[in-house]
Amino acid sequence: MRNMPIDTTNLAFVCVSPPRPKLVNQETGEIKMDKNGDAVYQVGLSCSNAEGRVDLLTVQVTGDPGVTLGQVVTPVGLVGFFWEQTINGERRSGVSFRAERVVPVGAENAAAA
Repeated sequence: MRNMPIDTTNLAFVCVSPPRPKLVNQETGEIKMDKNGDAVYQVGLSCSNAEGRVDLLTVQVTGDPGVTLGQVVTPVGLVGFFWEQTINGERRSGVSFRAERVVPVGAENAAAA
């Protein structure tokens, strides 16, 4: 799986869906864990550029990022990756997003220190 780094320099992000654990199985409620055994969360972000284009992204991050609905945030280390799966003979594909962390704007440098 190849990660594609995303340059967020000229983009603005707002939390539009609060963080929640990513489920492996919705029937059992099993939560997805990373390779270190930490829970993976997903947070919905709106992403806009200077020209006014807006996209919605669901970003996966290890641990609860602690951001709230409506908060302006920065996804640090944002990458996209292509996925493909076949279920019951139906092929599906897309791009998913992952970040090292999602922090309120202005906190990205403090979080790295």
